[in-house]
Amino acid sequence: MQTASVERHHQQFSISPWRAGQRPLRPSRRAALAAALFLFLCAVALMLQAQMGGRAMAEMRRETITIETRSGPVALSVEIADTPPLQARGLMFRRQLGDNEGMLFLYEPPQEIAMWMRNTYLSLDMVFIRADGRVHRIVEATEPFSTETIPSKGPVAAVLEIRAGRARALGIRPGDQVVHRHFKSG
Repeated sequence: MQTASVERHHQQFSISPWRAGQRPLRPSRRAALAAALFLFLCAVALMLQAQMGGRAMAEMRRETITIETRSGPVALSVEIADTPPLQARGLMFRRQLGDNEGMLFLYEPPQEIAMWMRNTYLSLDMVFIRADGRVHRIVEATEPFSTETIPSKGPVAAVLEIRAGRARALGIRPGDQVVHRHFKSG
């Protein structure tokens, strides 16, 4: 008799997420609600990740470099990737890059560099630059999303990435001088 009374008391005063008079959700509706909540949380997480990624790119310094080509000087607006996290991210996930825009990866001391195109949507020209600012080597029209390494084939102090075809269109060739404070011209 006492057990029935306790059960009735427990049922009458149990804490429930539903208001009085509402029927509890059936298992199928509960699963649908859980799935909707999960999708909502995933969407929020993706928005936060995109916002943080955009903020990381917004914090990247932008500078102007000049390349002294045989047909005259070419000015480019470049983002500077001079820390390991910025270099690791590079131009990954970008879907556009202007005609006179790029990214300049700076290395100290000069070293053999190997780049790749993982998570990179754009085909790029990679311009490998020696410590004196001279263009060492150019690799044109790299393959998007490729994990094949692209070596500098010698010690370099920087790599300039520009949209595929731009090195040829701008007349950039090995031996051209890149003017930027990072290079010791001479």
